[in-house]
Amino acid sequence: MTKIEENALQEFVDVVRRLRKECPWDRVQTNRSIRHYTIEEVYELAEAIDQEKWDEVKGELGDILLNVLLHAQIAEDEGKFTLVEMIKAETAKMIERHPHVFGNVAADTPDQVKVNWERIKTEAGRESIFDGIPVAFPALARAYKVQDRAARVGFDWGHADEVWTKVEEEVGELKEAVSGHDAARVEEEFGDLLFSLVNYARHIGVHPESSLRMATGKFVKRFLYIEDELDKRNVSLHDATLDEMNELWEKSKKEL
Repeated sequence: MTKIEENALQEFVDVVRRLRKECPWDRVQTNRSIRHYTIEEVYELAEAIDQEKWDEVKGELGDILLNVLLHAQIAEDEGKFTLVEMIKAETAKMIERHPHVFGNVAADTPDQVKVNWERIKTEAGRESIFDGIPVAFPALARAYKVQDRAARVGFDWGHADEVWTKVEEEVGELKEAVSGHDAARVEEEFGDLLFSLVNYARHIGVHPESSLRMATGKFVKRFLYIEDELDKRNVSLHDATLDEMNELWEKSKKEL
């Protein structure tokens, strides 16, 4: 880190500390009270990255850093831990979990790094490979993470084609449940299908959470086009026919 970078970071730390002392809002916050702001900032960063709006990415990263420093300052004020302790602990963890960089362990591929990472965490006293995966994660993201953890210890399909066969099997079971009008089984089989699709996405190098977010954004963009075009025709969205909306939907696919 250059002197300029050190000065910039120290100035930011000093600003957060002053806000904590002198701003009525910052002064009364707790780690719990600002946690939802931290979550929101991460989602805003993800959206900015997806849209490749790099000025916004810069701003959102700054907001996340603000949240990190504020969380650390609150913890320090309450005698839980200090910013320096947090940084030192994370530094030690990164060195410990990257023996292929800071030690003499061989790891020439990303997959080998993942295997070493899981082994080190297990040796550190983790009771289960799923420890640390929040139940509150978005469902697709949690499914992906659970499958990835299991794969790191060798419990995985060999090829994507094998996973797709499982997807097709789950589609058949869902159709059977739907035709049998068994609501409980329909929900279960639909979940199994989604879980299998997440697994297939993992095997073909796609993150399902990001992929679905992009697909939803694409749908919203095209539907907004329908709304705009209907407005130009002085036709209410509620009065438009399905044929009219389908016509504009196909047009949006060509023009957007």
